[in-house]
Amino acid sequence: MFRLDGKVALVTGSTRGIGWAIAHALAEAGAHVVVNGRAVEAVADRVVELRGAGLSASGAAFDVVDVESARAAIDDLVREAGRLDVLVNNAGIQRRAPLAEFEQADFDDVLAANLRAPFALAQAAAAHMVAAGQGRIVNIGSTMGQIARPGIVAYVASKTGIVGLTRALAVELAVSGVTVNAIGPGYIATEMNAALLADADFTAMVERRTPAARWGCPDEIAAAALFLVSDEASFVTGQTLLVDGGLTSAL
Repeated sequence: MFRLDGKVALVTGSTRGIGWAIAHALAEAGAHVVVNGRAVEAVADRVVELRGAGLSASGAAFDVVDVESARAAIDDLVREAGRLDVLVNNAGIQRRAPLAEFEQADFDDVLAANLRAPFALAQAAAAHMVAAGQGRIVNIGSTMGQIARPGIVAYVASKTGIVGLTRALAVELAVSGVTVNAIGPGYIATEMNAALLADADFTAMVERRTPAARWGCPDEIAAAALFLVSDEASFVTGQTLLVDGGLTSAL
């Protein structure tokens, strides 16, 4: 079960953190994984690492916010690999500030990276998937698509948007054999959360607020992604799978 032999998967923002864990998991399941990031060298290093482990991988360095480049990269990938079976929209950014101090430019940047880019990439990928009669799209959201906390208004808005985008894409594409789902990670120990991890008070809050009483790890998100892109999840679409240690279930 959950094998991806012969499949081609693009994972955006996959040179570190959750994206890297997902890329590695999909490659281990037999997929040819296309690693993505903005830095050419970082992408190349991860491709070498996967190939060194006997896994199938290539790289596509582009900025997901550059919509035209992202769409062209999808087309180039399909032209070179002959297919695209899986798209994982993982790349994203964060900006933190109190509402009164939140800059409009920062709000726009977060929405561009976290919501507009996944739409554009899904639209480009779907064109090829529909033609093939099958495909899997997974959007990485957040528990902040269900709840909120102060200081991250743009992030909450973008991740709430991902929930709606996922549903909308799912109902439009299901008849073509393409499923679209999202994953809502809780607090995950990644480079992006390094400052929060280093804050003893914040970490204590996370452990107190999360029924599992700990931060999650990227591999736990990767396992959920592997299920959602597998053939075994063919009747699952339009869903947001919360992987949060019970955070959103607790009062």
